[in-house]
Amino acid sequence: MIALWMRGLIRYRGGRLLATAVGVSLSVALIAALGAFLTASKATMTTRAASSVAIDWQVEVQSGGDPASVLAATRAAPGVGAAEEVAFGRSTGFEATTGGSTQTTGPGVVLGLPAGYRAGFPGEIRTLTGGSDGVLLAQQTAANLHAAPGDSISIGRPGLTPVTVKVDGVIDLPQADSLFQKVGAPPQSQPSAPPDNVLLLPRQQFDQLLGPVTANDPEAVKTQIHVRRTAVLPPDPASAYTAVVGAAHNLEAALAGAGLVGDNLGAALDAARGDASYAQILFLFLGVPGAVLAALLTAALAGSGAIRRRREQALLRVRGLAAGQVTRLAALEAGLVGVGGGVLGLVIAAVVGRVAFGTASFGANGGAALLWFAIAFVVGLLVAAATVLIPAVRDLSMTTINQARQQIGRLRSPQWMRFGLDFILLVVSLLVFRASSNNNYSLVLAPEGVPTISVSYWAFFGPALLWVGGALLLWRLTSVALSRGRGALTSLVRPLTGTLATTTAASMSRQRRPLIRSVVLLALAVSFAVSTATFNATYKQQAEADALLTNGADVTVTESPGVVVGPEAGDRLAATPGVRKVEPIQHRFAYVGSDLQDLYGVRPASIAAATALQDAYFVGGTTQQLMGTLAKQPDAILVSDETVKDFQLAPGDLLRLRLQDSRTKAFREVAFHYAGVVKEFPTAPHDSFFVANADYVAKATGSNAVGAFLLDTGGGGQQAVAAAVRHQLGASAKVTDLTQSRSQIGSSLTSVDLAGLTRFELAFAVLIAAGAGGLVLALGLAERRRAFAIAAVLGAGRRQLRGLVLSEAIVVTIGGLAGGALLAWALTRMLVKVLTGVFDPPPSVIAVPWPYLSVTVAVAVAAILAGALLSAVGSTRPPVEELREL
Repeated sequence: MIALWMRGLIRYRGGRLLATAVGVSLSVALIAALGAFLTASKATMTTRAASSVAIDWQVEVQSGGDPASVLAATRAAPGVGAAEEVAFGRSTGFEATTGGSTQTTGPGVVLGLPAGYRAGFPGEIRTLTGGSDGVLLAQQTAANLHAAPGDSISIGRPGLTPVTVKVDGVIDLPQADSLFQKVGAPPQSQPSAPPDNVLLLPRQQFDQLLGPVTANDPEAVKTQIHVRRTAVLPPDPASAYTAVVGAAHNLEAALAGAGLVGDNLGAALDAARGDASYAQILFLFLGVPGAVLAALLTAALAGSGAIRRRREQALLRVRGLAAGQVTRLAALEAGLVGVGGGVLGLVIAAVVGRVAFGTASFGANGGAALLWFAIAFVVGLLVAAATVLIPAVRDLSMTTINQARQQIGRLRSPQWMRFGLDFILLVVSLLVFRASSNNNYSLVLAPEGVPTISVSYWAFFGPALLWVGGALLLWRLTSVALSRGRGALTSLVRPLTGTLATTTAASMSRQRRPLIRSVVLLALAVSFAVSTATFNATYKQQAEADALLTNGADVTVTESPGVVVGPEAGDRLAATPGVRKVEPIQHRFAYVGSDLQDLYGVRPASIAAATALQDAYFVGGTTQQLMGTLAKQPDAILVSDETVKDFQLAPGDLLRLRLQDSRTKAFREVAFHYAGVVKEFPTAPHDSFFVANADYVAKATGSNAVGAFLLDTGGGGQQAVAAAVRHQLGASAKVTDLTQSRSQIGSSLTSVDLAGLTRFELAFAVLIAAGAGGLVLALGLAERRRAFAIAAVLGAGRRQLRGLVLSEAIVVTIGGLAGGALLAWALTRMLVKVLTGVFDPPPSVIAVPWPYLSVTVAVAVAAILAGALLSAVGSTRPPVEELREL
């Protein structure tokens, strides 16, 4: 019996089984792909966070500790691959005589490096010019002294006479902030900037020149053990962070107070674990709805044959089969759909991984990928059981044989509609959204130094309830329109059906449930496609904005603090091939009370043309308005939000800052008026700073010295322009380009390669939209072949039959696209607001990918039209032949 039933299913219901299996495969493929990608993304974040750190640990030898013993204990610690002893010495200043003039600097730092240091820590030192060994001068110090390889400089020693050395090379210290950190101090106690003047010496030469200083000042020389770890880290950043912090604490315990560990690797993993939590959130926000939608599509495909299935079950029961036997036959159908769809889905996921990421596992290790593939396969079986087996069992237990043989049953409103469940869900969604989007809310809470991360998953209920409630509300509205709007329906379909317009409208109203299902599924598919595409486009937009904020512009030239350059120096830079515009920015320091903050002087009329300024960066006006205020009112100033709160400022308040006068070198009071809040600004720090009119600052301080030049290259050729500017300026200034800034965001979420996954998600959304529109409609129409045949017998012409089919297609298209557009608009705004923490900086404008949305709508409409035309062709078959088969 089972074998006979299986052959019959494959022979006579093969197309429907295949369609249902395809629906299952979409769920399986999406879960497998997103799960494997999530695992690979976390591993990528861990790897990039670890590789972004040049020195994993800085173990500072404490007063009274023996450097040799600390070095030996550190090298013996588990997971340590390299450990080198580095000396830090204080200098009273450097002096150099070049070009007939003598330049001096303020206090500086001299490092003593062992012979194998650069091989063990290759990312810490970058050679700019000259040799890579010997006496090396930091770029900024070289600019301050106007020194180059071959020049001699004098090193001031505390309590001793200066000594002279010959410079062998000029270098850059890319990670100077961590190198010169105050080991063991909390973040708020760390130096605001690394030292301006740095000199590197071979360790033996350092001991000869700076060693005697300790006799007068034991604290003038400190020793650190720099460590590179080789221990294999767990792929998850949170687990890796816990492992590294635990290892650091273990080493500190073994040193028994002789050494203190500065955990640079732990700090990098600390940031990455927050990004990993956001990646997991994105998986839930963008992946789960797609899987649910695919399951709903499967249910719709299976449900389109519900009437036929009930009739077949009734026939089997009439012929003597027990309910258990009928259930086993339904389980066989569900098994065929589940296994077939599961295998197909895994193949699709593997192919997508191979095409988009070069590996079927999406970059995850084999075990993790297999686990997600297994989970996805089980989900496919559950979807098949829920959409095929459970409805069959429910029909057996709740439907009599006579009821099952009816072609048209009595339509009753679902219970949820009578109870107003859709309105309840929408109200609760708005309440959750308001609570999860206020200013003090944080979706991911990762306190620094605390191993546990708190993720507020309840915020998911806002978008989720909006999605479900919106779908139910659309079901209600479509049901009302079809049941009570027969007059409007008649007018709508009359051009297609002629004299059968009234009959067509009555048929659509009487058998409205398949139409409602198609409308709601299409709307959900469109909303998923639009919200996912818009979110991804906004995400890319803000990732680029983050890079621009970090670098300042396409190419940025940052002058050394000891170099005085005026705005006219930008003319030489403007002559560089590929440069469209050069914008100077002043960088000063100002005291507000006792707090020292950065101050940026800008040209309000032209700053926005050289870099990206979004309205979201400001409070109290748009970019254009606030820049206009700075231009019209020269003493106006934009203040960071933190400063406004700390000093309780109100718009128009007088703000007296102390700036250094270039003529007297003393700080003098300068009056400003608070005009607005600036939250983000190119090249500025994230916490506290000011933005003011450059001309006003220059007049008040007696200097128009420029801190940086922003070079606009039109969005292309950044690396070539940066190379040309470096060749032109040499070591006198620091040159960075936008591509470097993108890589500096390397350990964060924006660095993870979402391009391949995004293409898969969006292609998946298009397939769902096409299936929800065309396939479900076509199968629903196929179930009504008997009605079409009877209409033909009663005299309906071919044109009228085609019009009857196309009328339903038009209703599905209009209702689905309109409802999907409205739901997508609301869902996108809610997603962007709730996931504000993913964006850095938050967007002021949501990016809409119109080309993709056009393709999605075109594919959905084409699928609906194709399904309708195929059904229309079938409806014109000879009615006697059609009725004989049915």
